[in-house]
Amino acid sequence: MLNEMPIGTNYLDSILKELHDYKGLGDKTFAQLNEAEMHFQPNEECNSIAINIQHMHGNMLSRWTNFLEEDGEKKWRQRDAEFEIKNLSKEQLINLWEEGWKVVFDALESITKNDLKKMITIRSKPLTVVDAINRQLAHYAYHVGQIVLLGKCVRGKDWQTLSIPRAKPFQFNK
Repeated sequence: MLNEMPIGTNYLDSILKELHDYKGLGDKTFAQLNEAEMHFQPNEECNSIAINIQHMHGNMLSRWTNFLEEDGEKKWRQRDAEFEIKNLSKEQLINLWEEGWKVVFDALESITKNDLKKMITIRSKPLTVVDAINRQLAHYAYHVGQIVLLGKCVRGKDWQTLSIPRAKPFQFNK
């Protein structure tokens, strides 16, 4: 029962559920797109889905590798390269997506409620583990939202909604 569960355990379970839900939104978006659509950019200042995946992959590996022991901004990370057009295949992009999320989930599943008050660093800034996790949840939600919006833009009327269809909230609630 929720009230009997320690808040730290509940928090970690909640974070994992939310992150799995956001990953699922990306997965469902990719399923609707072909390879060319993964690279669609409305203009040169906008990131494509492919670039969002490349960036999230780099961020995920950097932030979650040795999460409790090392600064979340690794010296080996090449952040600027994450935003370069690489013309990766859809399969290669999905592999980056899956690899990044595996690192995230493996790290989170290794954290205990006793770790939540520990201090870690990201870009030399001290954060509690809770603050660092919340920061990443917000960051990933932001980019998944971009991915979904780009998917909707490129698919137009052929887009299959990932949430409650318009004009059908009562059917959804049944």
